[in-house]
Amino acid sequence: MRLILVRHGQTPSNVEHYLDTAVPGPGLTELGREQAAALPEALGHEPIDGIFASNLVRTQLTAEPLAAALGLPVQIRDGLREVFAGDLEMRNDRDAIVTYLKTIYRWVSGDTAVRMPGGPDGAETLGRFDAVVEELAAAGLKSPAIFSHGAIIRAWATARAENVGADFIVANALSNTGIAVLEAEELPGGSLGPWELLTWMGEPVGGEELEDYGDDGPAADDVAL
Repeated sequence: MRLILVRHGQTPSNVEHYLDTAVPGPGLTELGREQAAALPEALGHEPIDGIFASNLVRTQLTAEPLAAALGLPVQIRDGLREVFAGDLEMRNDRDAIVTYLKTIYRWVSGDTAVRMPGGPDGAETLGRFDAVVEELAAAGLKSPAIFSHGAIIRAWATARAENVGADFIVANALSNTGIAVLEAEELPGGSLGPWELLTWMGEPVGGEELEDYGDDGPAADDVAL
């Protein structure tokens, strides 16, 4: 199975560096819409057999151009939503952002019982994303595109890929419309083998004119741990 994980396009909250993780969330900026429009060309070589997005508006809007190009519906899955910021929601101060990202780092380091302040623990957060991936595998999908969010993609890929360690999440940000590709071997009986992270593109698709470095939100931040 091949998973194509795509972060949503730029939002107004990204520009202001807000921890904006609640449903339904903001739409896209003009640049975010341009980033989304570049995805059909960027992913045209992939044999995509399903398109899935979180229950936040920004992922659905980002998925629409690719879905239209491929003639596929955008299917919504709540489990693909962003890591909930809890008590840190709609803050953009450095202390809040560092707390948010350091909590996620503890999760990918194996301490999944730790809770985001006023929010869920790592086991619950990673588990809901696992459940969607397992659903898609059970449905026989071979190469779905999943439109999700910066922090949850960074966390899930780091936690589940066997070929990277916990520090990968620190050194590798994921900009708006950045793409990560993972693969797992399909085993007898329908189960999946271990995940391998094949590619990681922390920059937006579509070239330099669509870059928004510094305006792509806290989920793209590097934090000295």
